[in-house]
Amino acid sequence: MTPRPSSAPSRIDLHTHSTASDGTLTPAELVRAAADAGLDVVAITDHDTTAGWEPARRALPPGLTLIRGAEISCLWNGVRPGVSLHLLAYLFDPDFPALAAELARVRASREARGERIVELLRADGIEVSWTEIHTAAAGGSVGRPHIAAALIRAGLVATTTEAFGPQWLGSRYRVAKDDIDVFRAVELVRAAGGVPVFAHPRATRRGRIVPDELIVELAGAGLAGLEADHEDHSPAEREHVRALADRLGLIVTGSSDFHGTHKTVRLGAHTTSPQAYERIVAQAGGVTPVASG
Repeated sequence: MTPRPSSAPSRIDLHTHSTASDGTLTPAELVRAAADAGLDVVAITDHDTTAGWEPARRALPPGLTLIRGAEISCLWNGVRPGVSLHLLAYLFDPDFPALAAELARVRASREARGERIVELLRADGIEVSWTEIHTAAAGGSVGRPHIAAALIRAGLVATTTEAFGPQWLGSRYRVAKDDIDVFRAVELVRAAGGVPVFAHPRATRRGRIVPDELIVELAGAGLAGLEADHEDHSPAEREHVRALADRLGLIVTGSSDFHGTHKTVRLGAHTTSPQAYERIVAQAGGVTPVASG
C-alpha cells in the first residue's frame, strides 16, 4: 500500500462499483485498491443494491473512510420514450421500507431484462448462456456488462465498448427495464436520510440527456448535487454542469465511476473536493461514514 503523508490533501472518489453489481473487484478488493490508489475517502455505489456495504466495511483498510451509497436506475418520463438517468444516493438508511422495496423491484427488472436479452441473442443464433452469465455475476445485480463479458468470452466482440455499440446491446439487443421515476427516487432517497446527486448528467456520449430545466425542477424537489468531473464528460460539459450547479446552489462532485476491467478509468481519476464532501455528510441522516483507524 502506498503511504500517504499527513500533509497531503484529501482525495475523495464518490462513485465506484464492485461485484455486487457490475464491477470486477469484490467489495473487499475495491476498498483495498482504493487505499493503494492513495484515496482517503471512497464511496461504494453499486447499481440498485447495498449488498456490497458490509463486506466493504469489514475489509476497510486503515486510513480509508467508506461512504455507503448506491447508483439508482431512474427514468424521466417528460418525453417519449423516457430518458434513462442515474442518481447517486449517499448515506441513506438501507432499511427504509419504501426505498428498499423500489430497489428490489428494479433488481428484479434487471434480471428479467438480462434473460430477455439472452433470449433475443439466442434467437439470432448467438450462443450465450443465461446460466453462465448469472453465475459469473456471483450474486451481484445483473447488468448489461455481464452480458457484454459473455460476448467477449465467445469471441464475438473485443471490448465492452464494442458490445455496447448499436449492433449489439446498445440498440439491436437493447431491452428496457422498469426504472424508478426520477422525482420519486429523489423523494425516497431524502426520506431515507440520503443525499441524492445526479450522475454524469451531461454525458452526451452515453446517449440522450435531459434538459437543464429538468435539473432545475429536481433541485426544487430535493436534488443535492451534480457530478461534473467524470470520464464521460467533455471539458465543455464539465463547465456547463459546474455553472448550472453554481446557479442552483448544488454540490459539485467528481468521481472515477470505477468498474475495474470493464473500463480503463482508474480509481481517483476524478475526485470531489473536501468542501463538497463535507456538505454531503452534513446533509445525511441515514447512515454515517465509516472511518477505519
